[in-house]
Amino acid sequence: MLKREKYLIKIRDFYNETSLIKIIYGLRRAGKSVILMQIINEIQNNGIDDEHIIYINFESLDYSFIKNAQDLNDYIKSQIKDKKIYYIFLDEVQKVQDFERGINSIRITNQCSIFITGSNSKMTFMELSTDITGRYVSFRVNPLTFKESVEITATKRENYKDLLYDIFEWGSLPQRFSFKENTTKLNYISDVYDSILLKDVVERLGVKDITLFNKILQYILEIEGREFSATNVLNYLKNEYRDVSRETLYNYIDALCSTFIMNKVYRYDINGKGVLKTLNKYYASDLGVKKIKTNSKEMNYSICLENLVYNELISKGYDVYIGKTKSGEVDFVVQKNNAIKYIQVCLYLSSENTIEREFGAYKGIMDNYEKYVISLDENDLSRNGIKHINAFDFFMNDNF
Repeated sequence: MLKREKYLIKIRDFYNETSLIKIIYGLRRAGKSVILMQIINEIQNNGIDDEHIIYINFESLDYSFIKNAQDLNDYIKSQIKDKKIYYIFLDEVQKVQDFERGINSIRITNQCSIFITGSNSKMTFMELSTDITGRYVSFRVNPLTFKESVEITATKRENYKDLLYDIFEWGSLPQRFSFKENTTKLNYISDVYDSILLKDVVERLGVKDITLFNKILQYILEIEGREFSATNVLNYLKNEYRDVSRETLYNYIDALCSTFIMNKVYRYDINGKGVLKTLNKYYASDLGVKKIKTNSKEMNYSICLENLVYNELISKGYDVYIGKTKSGEVDFVVQKNNAIKYIQVCLYLSSENTIEREFGAYKGIMDNYEKYVISLDENDLSRNGIKHINAFDFFMNDNF
């Protein structure tokens, strides 16, 4: 089992913290439950006995009697037998009605270190009720990074390209790497998506028209990397004999994002130094969804690499935007620790025209922030103060 050290190292300082709830959230099957198990193992190795560890998986019928905040509060408190710290692990807790109230009631005892997971935006600060606002720390779990994929597959450098194209096609959900046959991989990815539809989209968010939901997802995947236009989507749906209101469209897109199937990326005006709320883009949290939800027979590897770089930047802790300039755009403007970087992504810098296009995107940007072009080329093509970096070096560098 791959140890998700990049997450554990962020969470360890909070293991014994009883005043803050630890929220671990993200796409279904991205590895949240595995991280909970790894935390439990580390706590046990630190000398905590099983009697002081309470783990509940709300996907299990064993705990179907816990339906609301009061049930949750009563059950957990019935398990507390002494004054020592108890470690509470609640997996997919969003299934419990008003769970925030129950968790906060347990938290104020000041003897419980609480960890919770969830697979929709109920787990983010935007959606949580005031019961626990300001009383938690959150950690988003994504599918495996390229480096983690290398580790789980024991891939050597000379085979990185094969692994990369395999991820382009099948994504990087952890469990999918255990399957060898393409039909098995396809069935697994389809099952993951179906579980998101049933448990998060239909049951949790109340979306009724699954056919429409899938059509919108298909369209967004097929225009990935291009600016989103609601008018274009509505026209596409009209041609498909679906007359949909703008409000319904945005509700369904919000459902795609709140279940972490897609990520919305806002534009950043490089000259005006501000975030823009129009003409944003969308990127898939896991590339495997394209395999089951698009009709394209030929894969756009350039967009796949762009998507993977975006996911990697998020995983590295950056706030990521699309850069708008006076004459065009830069693929990504990223911010972390008050520092800004600009990034262009290209599969290969295969001609002088391509090189000029990618490096020329920075013309007119007069500040001194670092500027990069990421591609699969092995030769260093840096010029004019703009750094060229090989994509594999970028993926494998934790300190970028």
